Amino acid sequence: MVPGATGGSFAAAYNSAVLELLVAFVASLVTTLFVVHAARSHGRATLDSDTSGPQKFHMTPVPRVGGVGIFAGLALSMVAMAWLDRGAMLLLGGLLLCGTPAFAGGLIEDFTKRVSPGKRLLATAVSAAAAAAALGAMILRTDIPGLDWMVSGTLGALLLTVIAVAGIANSVNIIDGLNGLASMCVVIMLAAIAYVAFQVGDDVIGALALAGIGAVMGFFIWNFPAGLIFLGDGGAYFLGFYVAEVSILLLVRNPTVSPLFPLLVCVYPVFETLFSIYRRRFLRAVPPSMPDGIHLHSLIYRRLMRWAVGDRSARALTRRNSMTSPFLWMLCMLSVIPAVLFWQSSAVNAAFLCLFGLVYLALYWRIVRFKMPRWMRAVAGRPQLLSERERPGA
Repeated sequence: MVPGATGGSFAAAYNSAVLELLVAFVASLVTTLFVVHAARSHGRATLDSDTSGPQKFHMTPVPRVGGVGIFAGLALSMVAMAWLDRGAMLLLGGLLLCGTPAFAGGLIEDFTKRVSPGKRLLATAVSAAAAAAALGAMILRTDIPGLDWMVSGTLGALLLTVIAVAGIANSVNIIDGLNGLASMCVVIMLAAIAYVAFQVGDDVIGALALAGIGAVMGFFIWNFPAGLIFLGDGGAYFLGFYVAEVSILLLVRNPTVSPLFPLLVCVYPVFETLFSIYRRRFLRAVPPSMPDGIHLHSLIYRRLMRWAVGDRSARALTRRNSMTSPFLWMLCMLSVIPAVLFWQSSAVNAAFLCLFGLVYLALYWRIVRFKMPRWMRAVAGRPQLLSERERPGA
């Protein structure tokens, strides 16, 4: 039972939110299918034909504009909200409008391959600032010494909000390297936000989170495991923006939720990004924006799944690409589960943030040194772990 809500009102709100999820799912599903089938006509502009980059794991050209279906799914869900929940409709409409620069910046890159990471981050920062001004979506408390003083003023709160939203959007783009990886992680994050929103009786935020889940799942079906379409920069940046903004709105509207709850929910992609910056800047002495093939998900694929049992056909390699993602879903769940269980306690959330960092680093250093955990080898069907140099065709 949601605190402060009668059984009837909660059931009505929940049923409306589920219906909005279904509308978003069907709209996204159909739109994405249309994009996949239309790839023959717009393939020159939207197909990702580069299969040789350090973060490329597909074997054939694939359209990379999956964000179109997700955005369309949320837009049609907003139409359904006009009859079911006008408050949610207005808030979702505001998020879609404010998120347009982030989505457009990434989508233009998907079409032209000429928008730099800095310009995409700038577009996302504009979206974050617009949401802060129009929707009041600003980080006003952190439960972190020093930062609470910073956000006590409007300028400090706006600056931290813009950095946080742009950072999360970029982090979702960072983990978008394997079939189903980024999209399912976003679904897991939104599910946690929806659960807590309904726990505190905030049906509007719960509806926004469920609508997001429906829109992402409509894309996910075509992306995993077959890899018929990719999320693309437009989809990744917009989803990162959406998760960040719904999280911030949850905090603004519900003071009982710990401000560290969203950070713990999103810590996997955030920590991946921060560690990648440290690794590139201080360990490899290269620009932090330079792409490489040694993200955690890249290492798991290259040193575990790439050489799993099977032939070398494109279909088999695509299957192994998809088989890598569940390992990272489990890592994402490692932080999301305690966040959901202890959403009111900043002290407990802070402890689990530290624990996650230690687990991530321990797992990364084992894999990078070819000491794959035994349980991962067992799941992959690989009793032995050999260097890539010992593999034929490496």
